[in-house]
Amino acid sequence: MNRTVDVLVVGAGPAGLAAAARLAAAGAGRVEVLEREPAAGGVPRHCARPGFGADARGRPLDGPGYARRAVREALRAGAVVRTGASATGWAGPLALDVTSPAGLERIGARAVVLATGARERPRSARLLPGTRPAGVLTTGELQRTVRLFEGWKGHAGQEYVGRRAVVVGGDPVARSAVRTLRSAGVEVAAVVTELPYAAVSFESVPLLTGTVVTELLGRGRPTGVAVRGRDGRASVLRCDTVVLTGDWIPDHELARARGLPLAPGTRGPVTDGAFRTTAPGIFAAGNLLHGGEPAAVAAAEGRAAADAVLDHLRDGHPGGPSRSVGTVPVTVSVTAVGPLRWVAPGLLGPEAGPLLVRAESRLVRPVLTVSQDGARLRRERLPATLVPWRSVRLGPGWTRGVDPAGGPVTVGAEGWEE
Repeated sequence: MNRTVDVLVVGAGPAGLAAAARLAAAGAGRVEVLEREPAAGGVPRHCARPGFGADARGRPLDGPGYARRAVREALRAGAVVRTGASATGWAGPLALDVTSPAGLERIGARAVVLATGARERPRSARLLPGTRPAGVLTTGELQRTVRLFEGWKGHAGQEYVGRRAVVVGGDPVARSAVRTLRSAGVEVAAVVTELPYAAVSFESVPLLTGTVVTELLGRGRPTGVAVRGRDGRASVLRCDTVVLTGDWIPDHELARARGLPLAPGTRGPVTDGAFRTTAPGIFAAGNLLHGGEPAAVAAAEGRAAADAVLDHLRDGHPGGPSRSVGTVPVTVSVTAVGPLRWVAPGLLGPEAGPLLVRAESRLVRPVLTVSQDGARLRRERLPATLVPWRSVRLGPGWTRGVDPAGGPVTVGAEGWEE
């Protein structure tokens, strides 16, 4: 079956739902959201903890409450949200093949918004040696399992996850994993991180910093993990569950299949400040661009991308960054260098826009620089410390003076590194 919509949004997480709600409310026509999971809402629906803002009455929202509100707002605005529907490939410049319980179909659109989010790297992608025992989970898998079996046969974690766990990672996501394990009645033997410090406290759980996991032990289920400390000493932590946290990778399969360039630091599709990709009519937003950002940040990007989509629909403009000259704006690439892990957006136009940067390691009050063609456009010391698990937003003034017809722009950092 072939049919056409005005805007097709792929992914019903915070970014996709926020984009759909704004587009539908603004009269963009038929706005359809595809979600491969059986329920919409994205990662927040598995995070049964506060920290997702407040509702209309000022009461704090947990993740499932935030997800329900996002879905409700999209539906009330007039968007169509379809679950269990997977976009399996491209059938044209702005058309996707979709598989759902209704069968196979081909959907064309005037604009496509990719909001497929990110996931934590599994054990195989982290190249952890061992015998591949069961009971090795990412935080997302842990939260889904505990939530799915909550209330069954007493503690869900003891019955379906394990009884004693080791958490690998030291960022705020690791603390979320610790809380999920404890809520399920699972003892947390230790939190292990390669970093020389942890992002947060872990509520009386032993914390091993500067420590790497060298092997997963056991068959059937883990019996422990072999670790090596910064002093070179090796030891074994006994456990029957291992939770791997952080280390995000975008769900960029559709972007790659379309041939969209990927940013070297994030591995998400390159976009400009209006969330336009290099392909006309295709936009991208949220954690697909840079995994690990809070839901509120992803949703804000979804709304900003929706504004660019609306301009595209109104003007009939190709809607993609261009290297052409004349009356069409020219874009230049922007990359991170030195101790910075990534910078977004990856393309800059003639108008000054903000930048989002993240460090590879902890940088104490670093001096950030923006340069183009060997000329330094800005150099300024930040009053704060950059950390690997949190991005910093630089205002539009940082890119003022960029020559849209010039060479690539680089963003670097100088400072005391921990």
